[in-house]
Amino acid sequence: MPEPAPPPVPALYATEIAHTRVTPVRHSLRHRTYLWLVDIDELPVLPRPLRPLARFDPRDHFDGTAPSLRAGLDAYLAAHGVRDADGRVLMLAHARVLGHVFNPLTLYWCHDRGGRRVCVVAEVHNTYGGRHCYLLRPDARGRAETAKEFYVSPYLDVEGTYHMRLPLPGERLDLTVQLRHTDGSRPLTATVRGARSPARPGTLLAAALRHPWSTAAVSLGIRRHGIHLYLKGLRVRPRQPRTSPAQEGTP
Repeated sequence: MPEPAPPPVPALYATEIAHTRVTPVRHSLRHRTYLWLVDIDELPVLPRPLRPLARFDPRDHFDGTAPSLRAGLDAYLAAHGVRDADGRVLMLAHARVLGHVFNPLTLYWCHDRGGRRVCVVAEVHNTYGGRHCYLLRPDARGRAETAKEFYVSPYLDVEGTYHMRLPLPGERLDLTVQLRHTDGSRPLTATVRGARSPARPGTLLAAALRHPWSTAAVSLGIRRHGIHLYLKGLRVRPRQPRTSPAQEGTP
């Protein structure tokens, strides 16, 4: 369906990521960083001195073997019977910074050649090196549901349903992912909110100075909060994903 025109890309979003757990213990975290919104067919070309601050490598996405982001996405979509997402694709993600990248969630808004949104692909990475994609068909408000199929948090089993709100970013970024169980509990809610800036060299440099080595900070932050939860009494659940390692796309 037609959507409001997206902002010019590439764009940077200064974001606040929040996670709230309510069971079996209460715990919340907030982390400030920045994300890129890019057209996967027209990736930004930075001045040479700034290139270590942002690189988009196809090896960091899908199964890591495709020659380009578009090729990796097309292979995934074709394997799931999607043939008409051959138009513009906007990706929201961390870029590789100083040789390191970790994307807990990468989103791809996929359109046909007429500009109609066909689907959204949510690519999830865990800290064990695993990858998994969810093919979503959001409604007009960007809402979608999908069964949880991938081991992410070591303190949560692979069960329940994700309820997501994933509208295409505009001047503001406002995303929500909530895990719900069949007993009505909602153990985890994650939000990503932010404001857009044009991805100019000065904007990128300012963001990199505010958030030095941002992707490493994400990885370290996840581990630090994992330790905190362990000290609160949570114990690691065994990894028993519903899907096979091949389906997860583990490198």
